[in-house]
Amino acid sequence: MQTNFTPEQLSDPGIKRANEILRACVHCGFCTATCPTYAVLGDELDSPRGRIYLIKDMLENDRPADAKIVKHLDRCLSCLACMTTCPSGVHYMHLIDHARVHVEKTYKRPLMDRLLRWTLAKILPYPGRFRVALLGAKIVKPLRHMMPDPRLKAMLEMAPARIPAPSRNDDAQVFSAKGARKMRVALMTGCAQKALDTDINDATIRLLTRLGCEVVVAKGAGCCGAITHHMGKEADAHGTAAKNIRAWMREINGEGLDAIVINTSGCGTTVKDYGHMFRSSELAEEAAQVAALARDVSEVLMQLELPEGQQDLKVAYHAACSLQHGQQIKTHPKTLLKRVGFEVVEPQDSHLCCGSAGTYNLLQPELSKNLKERKIKTLSAKSPDVVAAGNIGCIMQIGSGMNVPVVHTVELLDWATGGPKPPKLFSNRS
Repeated sequence: MQTNFTPEQLSDPGIKRANEILRACVHCGFCTATCPTYAVLGDELDSPRGRIYLIKDMLENDRPADAKIVKHLDRCLSCLACMTTCPSGVHYMHLIDHARVHVEKTYKRPLMDRLLRWTLAKILPYPGRFRVALLGAKIVKPLRHMMPDPRLKAMLEMAPARIPAPSRNDDAQVFSAKGARKMRVALMTGCAQKALDTDINDATIRLLTRLGCEVVVAKGAGCCGAITHHMGKEADAHGTAAKNIRAWMREINGEGLDAIVINTSGCGTTVKDYGHMFRSSELAEEAAQVAALARDVSEVLMQLELPEGQQDLKVAYHAACSLQHGQQIKTHPKTLLKRVGFEVVEPQDSHLCCGSAGTYNLLQPELSKNLKERKIKTLSAKSPDVVAAGNIGCIMQIGSGMNVPVVHTVELLDWATGGPKPPKLFSNRS
């Protein structure tokens, strides 16, 4: 794609990177075949190619975002299926992220939009605040049909039937390896996951220590920054990300780390991109070092000696977009589940998003619901005993509509190798 940025514009690192990405696009349209929003809406401007044209025009002319551009960019899930499909290697993620920062800086949203986004940015990344908000939402949930804004209704519906008590495993500490130590890893315990489902981190710690890992929960680490990053709130995102970088660097420079383990794939995609996010800052070197050590939990488990077994359970594996497209990890979770003995099946169109996508299900509830129903239909068609996924957003989204339990992959692997049976398998609690 031909671009016409001025030398002055190209002196900005963000514009320079956008120019590189735009020039890689050859207008082929392969991305439209795998874009969930294009599949639902059929509008060229709701495809990656259409959004690229909108972004190019906005950035080249150095003009503020308008309502039309914002509508179509907001509808993007950032599922990154387009990046998997693109034969030209267009790095759409960096382009849409930069465009969202531009939108945040140049466009004044309607008052309700601003309030909702401010609320999400100030609550979701903070487990304590989020837990209080969930308790409040649970109380008001019976009145959700009276909400005038569908986004408010979606926020109330997000409240699970059971809000778990905080897990002390999420506190800063060190868990010793069982037997000979093979690796020393930091576990990212995250933010929303600590309020929504404490079973996941607990199972991860049991599984890793059983397989010979010393697991560190680093003091000062928390939200990865993805939630605010995808809303274009650059300062907020970089602020929380910087805390993680400093916390993990203390461990790296101390007793050392072999990996930074992440069991929420949306977070993993962001942490692996820290090098790019901080490329022009004083934390550039440290951010790149942290990004190089970041691993999805399935990547680390593939390095360890997971015992073979036999389980009488059919597992439908849901591939989270941030794992299969964002990190290009497609086979590890299935390989691990099969190794311990589960029967693994996959739904039709497994490349398509379930509609969760961070805060997307709260800010775009109608599109999210459409994608959720499609995903549940294809998963249910496989008649599974349980659904496994590697991202808390997907687990909550799919779990709210499935008639079988939805758990994290590590919960099943932990159970198959000597851990307790996942609580959700006793009753389908969402």
